[in-house]
Amino acid sequence: MSLVKLSIKGISYSQTQNGAYALILNEVDGERKLPIVIGAFEAQSIAIALEKEIKPPRPLTHDLFKNFAERFDIVVKQVIIHKLVDGVFYSSIICERDKIEEIIDARTSDAIALALRFNAPIFTYKNILDKAGIFLKANPSQPDKDAQEIDDVLSHPDTFGQEETNQSGQTYSNHTVQELNELLDQAVEQEDYEKAAKIRDEISKR
Repeated sequence: MSLVKLSIKGISYSQTQNGAYALILNEVDGERKLPIVIGAFEAQSIAIALEKEIKPPRPLTHDLFKNFAERFDIVVKQVIIHKLVDGVFYSSIICERDKIEEIIDARTSDAIALALRFNAPIFTYKNILDKAGIFLKANPSQPDKDAQEIDDVLSHPDTFGQEETNQSGQTYSNHTVQELNELLDQAVEQEDYEKAAKIRDEISKR
């Protein structure tokens, strides 16, 4: 199976799940986006790593892991999102010490938070992107607005941890596949990536 390199597009608030965020990964050599629902702590850790000028007064958990790894000459070489089961992504951290390579199982949010700190590339397999990736449908008549909305997806770290209300308890089990595909298109057009991820997962279950 061929690997596809990913970059981080940003983090958006969950509109349907209280306390959760959607991490948006972007296909480097393509147009597809891979939304992954993550927790508030991991979202904050990733956002701080993205904002290079922000330095927490004390090391966060992922910073501590990096300091620990560096002290013992352990290098994170890459992260691979290798499996998708029932809407849950599974990842591996590829590490090296004394020219010996080890593979460590990790939650995808933790793996990406560490990849940022080690400047390690992030990959997934083509079949996972084929199954879970979505296309962003921009409106050609409003290029400036679309670009601005995409750029604004990344939330400022100081907003993390604020209490949010669950705006929608909607489930999709009663919808037909055709209705789900229509809802998916609407969610993508509205750039509601977290909702799109949930609909995509329901389609995958069918």
